[in-house]
Amino acid sequence: MDPERRGDLEEFRASTRAWLEAHCPSAMRTPARSADDDVWGGRAPVFPNEDARVWLERMAAKGWTAPTWPREYGGAGLSRDEARVLDEEQRRLGCRMALKSFGVWMLGPVLLEYGTEEQKRTFLPPTARGEIRWCQGYSEPSAGSDLASLQTRAVLDGDSYVVDGQKVWTSHADKADWMFCLVRTDAAAPKHEGISFLLIDMRSPGVSARPIRLISGASPFCEAFFDGVRVPASQLVGTLNGGWKVAKALLEHERALISKMRDAAFGEDEPLESVAKRYLGTDDGVLADALLRDRIAQAGMDSLCNSLTLRRSAETMRAGRPPGHETSMFKLYGTELNKRRFELLVEIEGYRGVGAEGSDVSAEELASTRAWLRSRANSIEGGSSEIQLNIIARRVLGLPE
Repeated sequence: MDPERRGDLEEFRASTRAWLEAHCPSAMRTPARSADDDVWGGRAPVFPNEDARVWLERMAAKGWTAPTWPREYGGAGLSRDEARVLDEEQRRLGCRMALKSFGVWMLGPVLLEYGTEEQKRTFLPPTARGEIRWCQGYSEPSAGSDLASLQTRAVLDGDSYVVDGQKVWTSHADKADWMFCLVRTDAAAPKHEGISFLLIDMRSPGVSARPIRLISGASPFCEAFFDGVRVPASQLVGTLNGGWKVAKALLEHERALISKMRDAAFGEDEPLESVAKRYLGTDDGVLADALLRDRIAQAGMDSLCNSLTLRRSAETMRAGRPPGHETSMFKLYGTELNKRRFELLVEIEGYRGVGAEGSDVSAEELASTRAWLRSRANSIEGGSSEIQLNIIARRVLGLPE
């Protein structure tokens, strides 16, 4: 990096740090205690406290909920280096994420690439402000890992598509305002070539969503049903029957997101060493169990290696290279990191790490139990680990089938 550019970044870092210190409410500088502390926005947003609402408003006004998006679409127009600095300064101060949004993380990048100007101006600014909550309509009862086998159909009728079918494992479909959805628009075409990408208002007549209760006791996943739902043709993203290309691009962003979220969470969660000292005590300030010390240190080193690898990938993307098949490696490794960390966490907490509602465990301990159980889904969502291994073998390593 040339000295002038480095100087510009340092100036940006200083101004960013000053702004965050002046505008991030104190309550937003502490780790979230549970999923109830997360802010997803939407038509009827729920905030854990007033500070969370203020924090979202301030970040959205700066365009920092979607920092690399162009300003005209609700972003801040930051370079990737500036966005990295912003992320580093938020971590340094312990700032919570002002907005969690599938629209920002997954839909936004593909709309910027494939959407019409009208679609960008209609959907991106309110998404960046947290006014639209999105869900993802991909998987179906008979189309999970083999996603291209999906059967939810959309038939053009005048200036609308009529949609009939079902989606499953749709995160937060019961709370979302809109869905970005894959539908079959040509039943006679080869399965990858007859798919289109639609944006569907969840308030439309004929749309319903039903939560699926999980082993963790929570219900973030849903079934979604479409019965004669009319969707304006203007809400087709990309070309008719060309949705698989859009879908693959979005999946690459989703897989990169899963690994990044795990990386971010390692910075936000209480360190495992601190948890272990609190539950197991120390011998002159050092954990007595040498094997446990080794496992915690290994988890920390693995997390650091993952962070450095993601940083290296981000450097290549800075030149304009989009996410590629390496996101499958990131997703696979991020999944394993997450599972291993929560396995170790509940082991450290002992019986209190596998508590249930109504028992004597604390809210934080119950949250870690649910997070441990929830982590198992990481190996399925966003493309199962087996699918990622196939992609790595064939697309990254070039191995024969």
